[in-house]
Amino acid sequence: MIRTIWIVGAGVESIYGIKLAKKLGLNVVVSDNNPNAPGLKFADKSIIVSTYDVEGTVEAACEYHQNVNRIDGVICIATDVPLTVASVAEKLSLPGITTETARKCSDKLLMKETLLAAGIPIPWFSLVKSVSELRSIISKRGLPLVIKPVDSRGARGVIQITKLVDLEWVFEHAKSFSPTSRVMLEEFLEGQQYSTESVITDGKNITPGLAERNYELIEKLGPYIIENGAQWPAKIEKKELDSIVNLVEKSSQVLGISNATSKGDVVMTNDGPKIIEIASRLSGGYFSSDQIELVTGINITEIAIRLSLGEKINKDKLHFSYQKFVAIRYFFPKPGKITSISNIDSFKNESWVHKLNLFFRVGDVLEKVTDHTKRCGFVITTGDTRDEAVKRARTVVENIQILTRQ
Repeated sequence: MIRTIWIVGAGVESIYGIKLAKKLGLNVVVSDNNPNAPGLKFADKSIIVSTYDVEGTVEAACEYHQNVNRIDGVICIATDVPLTVASVAEKLSLPGITTETARKCSDKLLMKETLLAAGIPIPWFSLVKSVSELRSIISKRGLPLVIKPVDSRGARGVIQITKLVDLEWVFEHAKSFSPTSRVMLEEFLEGQQYSTESVITDGKNITPGLAERNYELIEKLGPYIIENGAQWPAKIEKKELDSIVNLVEKSSQVLGISNATSKGDVVMTNDGPKIIEIASRLSGGYFSSDQIELVTGINITEIAIRLSLGEKINKDKLHFSYQKFVAIRYFFPKPGKITSISNIDSFKNESWVHKLNLFFRVGDVLEKVTDHTKRCGFVITTGDTRDEAVKRARTVVENIQILTRQ
């Protein structure tokens, strides 16, 4: 009998996972609120319901499960909706993380409280309920600090507070991106930040994804905290690498992640690695779909799909070695209406350009980049060395001209 998997989310980054699930011989049901979402055309069955509508998705899944086909697994791919996925899995008794774990991974305050109670090294943090409380904390702790919504995603509402930032504006800005109107403060950690992607199983944990995050434009794009890409394998001593891997795997287990994948944001400080966040899902930014396999040969999306179906993962699939050097960089043209895009064709056929995407066309209007959802495109490059991959990515970004006018 053909098994059925329900994929929550049909955005462009979900397409790889949708196609892969079909290639694995699965009947693929995909749900998304947007009837024109690009991934829906690759599904065997499309369901129109918001990825954030937990009750609506559970109801739709139950109806399909009872009246059409049995659902054998549920997953999200490069979509930050672990509670929706966990709720469907719990209702239909499918493999997956619990809703308790999903809440801990979706609520940054609850996550930090859970990690702190377990002795996991994290930055100082505090819930902040008013501008006056914000001022009081700043007078005691000093600057810089980071303010963020407790329960948002994609760097929406995340601001580095410096002396130049208006505190009333920054509090209301962060609050506006929280569905529950909650805001938290966090210590700004100095040090190299890393993105990780792990497979957490009963038998063996591995972390094939470990890249240096790039924030070289943080002053230019400030006060918003915007990542400008990444490069890897990371240039890091084995002792430090092992400490990061051990920390993200232990943190994942503390949060209750088991037989699933997890993504981590970690800063290597003078006191050792500290956890910024742990998420119980596959990464976006083409990290899980493209970069990990390019660098290590591990298809972590396939592993995640198989885990969602309750399969045991063959240990051979968990063995990896670094194979290529990879870099990703984003485009940051001036805000305004796009009048022309030039030189893109001169790079598309380069063997070292793995992927080159622009999300906008001539005539579209670019907003100021205030979070990761407003970046206008990216390039992923490979190289024989780490520096070569980075240089190639920068060359592409610097030579493709995206002209705008106000």
